[in-house]
Parts: sequence; structure tokens; C-alpha cells
Amino acid sequence: MTIFIEIMISGFIVIGGLFALVGSFGMIKLPDTMRRLHAPTKATTLGIGGVLIGSMTYFYFVDGKLSLHELMISLFLFLTAPVTANFISKAYMLDAVKEADLPETGSDYGWAGYDDPPDIDAKQPKDL
Repeated sequence: MTIFIEIMISGFIVIGGLFALVGSFGMIKLPDTMRRLHAPTKATTLGIGGVLIGSMTYFYFVDGKLSLHELMISLFLFLTAPVTANFISKAYMLDAVKEADLPETGSDYGWAGYDDPPDIDAKQPKDL
């Protein structure tokens, strides 16, 4: 391997490690759930992605073949982190903000999770 490739691989691993460190630190130090939610879903996901890209690059240049294991792990993390963050924030909102005075949405549906669903049968004509 050339020195440029080694520096590139080292850069991916070091930057990924720094993102993971910042994400872990944020998860410990941030005060409440909604702020703490950003640490694992943003910084730590990027950190693990950086380390995995560095690993893929290393094995490509050492063995001469692309390792799809790391690619699948990266794709899985980048797809599941936003979904998990959405579920956690929705559960937090439903639990902690039940009695919130929310503004009107301007539609019949209201705020998801806070209002009863609209009566669909009442809006449809009786005779067609």
C-alpha cells in the first residue's frame, strides 16, 4: 500500500472514532431525552460509518476484494437510526407532553397521537 492510501484509511478511522467519541459524550452529558436523542442517531452513526468505510478500504487494498459485510452494516445503521429516533421521540412526546397546549393544525386530523381520529363515516354521503 502507498502512503496516501494508509493516510486515507487512518483518516477514516480517526474521524469515525472522533464522531463516536463525541456522540458517546453527548449521550452521557445532555440533560433530557430529546436532546440526548441526537447523540446516538447523528454523531455515533457517522462515527461507526467512518470506521466501517476505513475497514472496507483497508481490506480492498490488502486482499483485493470489496468486503460487503461492512457495507451492509453501514446501510443497516443509516436506515435504522432515523426510524429509531422517530419512535423514541414519538414515545417521549406521547408520554411527557400529554397535556400540552398545542396550536391548531388547520386540518381535520389534528396532531397525530394527541387527538382522536376524525369520524370518517360522518363526512361521507349516506345515499350514493
